[in-house]
Amino acid sequence: MTSSFGDSGRSGPLDEEELVDILEERRRSSDLGHALRTFSPHPYKGAPTCSAADLNKAVLESQHLHYITKEVAMETGATVEEVREEASGILEEMSQNLQLGFIRLMGYPLSKVSKKLFRSIFVNMEGLNRLQQAVQENPVILMPNHRSYFDFLVISYIMFTYDIPVPVIAAGIPLAGMKLVGRILRRSGAFFIRRAIGSDKLYWAVLSEYVKTIVRRGFAPMEFYVEGLRSRTLKSLTPKLGMMNMVLEPFFKGEVFDITLVPISLSYDRVLEESLLAHELLGAPKPKESTTGLLKATKVLQEDYGSMFVNFGRPLSVRDLCQDKINRCQYNLIPRDLPQKPTAEAQACVSWLAHLVVRIQEEGSVISPWSLMASLLLQAPTAVLTEEGLPWHRLTEKTLWLRRLALDFGARLNWPGGVPDSNVMQSNLVLHRSVAQRKTGRVYLVREDEPARKHLISPEEDAHRTAAAVLMMASYRNQCLHIFVRPAMLATAIHITKSGQKDELSTFFCFLQDIFSNEFIFIPGRSSQDFEEACFLLKKSGAVHISQEEVTVLDAGLEVLSFLQALLQPFIESYQVVFRYLCENGPHSFSEKQIIPALRDWTTKLILSGELHTYEALSSDTQKNVLSALRRLEIVTKSRASEQNEFGVNREAVKRIGDILSGKIPPQSLHPTPLARL
Repeated sequence: MTSSFGDSGRSGPLDEEELVDILEERRRSSDLGHALRTFSPHPYKGAPTCSAADLNKAVLESQHLHYITKEVAMETGATVEEVREEASGILEEMSQNLQLGFIRLMGYPLSKVSKKLFRSIFVNMEGLNRLQQAVQENPVILMPNHRSYFDFLVISYIMFTYDIPVPVIAAGIPLAGMKLVGRILRRSGAFFIRRAIGSDKLYWAVLSEYVKTIVRRGFAPMEFYVEGLRSRTLKSLTPKLGMMNMVLEPFFKGEVFDITLVPISLSYDRVLEESLLAHELLGAPKPKESTTGLLKATKVLQEDYGSMFVNFGRPLSVRDLCQDKINRCQYNLIPRDLPQKPTAEAQACVSWLAHLVVRIQEEGSVISPWSLMASLLLQAPTAVLTEEGLPWHRLTEKTLWLRRLALDFGARLNWPGGVPDSNVMQSNLVLHRSVAQRKTGRVYLVREDEPARKHLISPEEDAHRTAAAVLMMASYRNQCLHIFVRPAMLATAIHITKSGQKDELSTFFCFLQDIFSNEFIFIPGRSSQDFEEACFLLKKSGAVHISQEEVTVLDAGLEVLSFLQALLQPFIESYQVVFRYLCENGPHSFSEKQIIPALRDWTTKLILSGELHTYEALSSDTQKNVLSALRRLEIVTKSRASEQNEFGVNREAVKRIGDILSGKIPPQSLHPTPLARL
């Protein structure tokens, strides 16, 4: 079975590129035969023959590690030999031991599980063909987004199926502790990184040298998640730059001619962990990764998760992209083996590249009809969704309207052809019956059943039950936010400022980007292009007329503007809740560990009192994003006297941001870079 897909890494219609369902062949032929098939990859032409043991030996004997070992010995008073022994132990804990036999061993159950979970796994063949060529020419870094535990081995499975060298994969250290599974993963190419490295100089040195040696030698393609963590909200996370710095350094230092980055977009109709993720956002502890837990999770095999889409983006040449971004001559001034702190120019280049990759991941993702339906359902009051229900005919009409808008904005939409639209929407609703259900012509939000208990459920617990259902639905809306966020910010600027002056709207648009750049992905240095893109899309949709100096709202565009404003409203209200808490109720100094539970309790009280109707304000990820934004803007600052991660608050600056966001401060009083004078 085949489908269609747009040009990798660029938005467009769904009829440009062939997709192949890799499970179709698995349903027709032997899974054991697939696992034992002849594997004939074409590896990197410049790579010397190198085993995992050779790789480890090269790391331990590197001049860089020798230098750091002596430094650590001098700083700690230990002998050089003791520090070397510690480095060897770190490497043993960390390193992969990729063996084809274990790829085969994993391939067999993965085929079985995939067929149970998914109707189809679609892969874009043109992207795979480009990757097959790219791995022969330069060291390749595979950069998928991270939405589910299932992400972890699906890339290796696809590459094994199509005779492309399987990657080594950066993974969290808890996976290594899983009995038997940890050993299999290590032999399937996983190398394990501690989550809290802090200022451990030796660990950083071993890790960076290990990563750089893999890249320099072209040992295998390397796979890592540039977002760092699995997204609990199903929208893109701000990229983490540690691994990105490590993989790019061999190019910056001239140790390799080029490095190829391959953004990969993984899209799910339905995510395996949807309920778990929602409860984590409400403060439930993340379950510890364990083999026992994995075996208990077999009940998920009884569920239907629809289709999965894997889009291999167009390979990106680091050499081409960095041509005008960084002066590499500076690296010639210091011996390559000596540790070198990245310059501000290098850090800016790495950040720009990382954000670019995440944006391409977004543009390559596939939007499901349910994502559009969830976006519309969440614009109804929560009380309506839980008590009265939303009329089915109104939801279907609005979804078809939104489909046209999404396609106008360049969405890649998985809307089956040759099937009545009402059937497509009904089948999506059935797939997501854990989130919403249709009864007597109306659609209701589904709250999870409470386990039998001796005491009555408290109002707070009941509010959190509703919040979990809202957050589950919001996660699917979030899958399409990248399509709408720029025009939504312009629509919001028009609504809040009541201005039609293009320069005032641009200033407010940039203010919103500053505030929300921990919430949504914006490529650094592209604010003016983002504003022009927003203007172009609103004009294309017929919502506004744009002249040289003015943006004029058209009567025909009120529905578009209303939808876009409402799409951003839960985020604005959630941020305002945190701003208000910090100004009115919050302590003068706090740690994140203390403030998140306090914020959750305070927000719950606001909801129960009827003062707040935005259940999304209870999301711990959103609350953390607000605090990260305030730290980035230096409105919340780390207390120098505290050894703990304690922060002080500039309440006046927080209040000013809240006032700007609510329209109390007119756009005329904003500086062209609106946060410069806070």
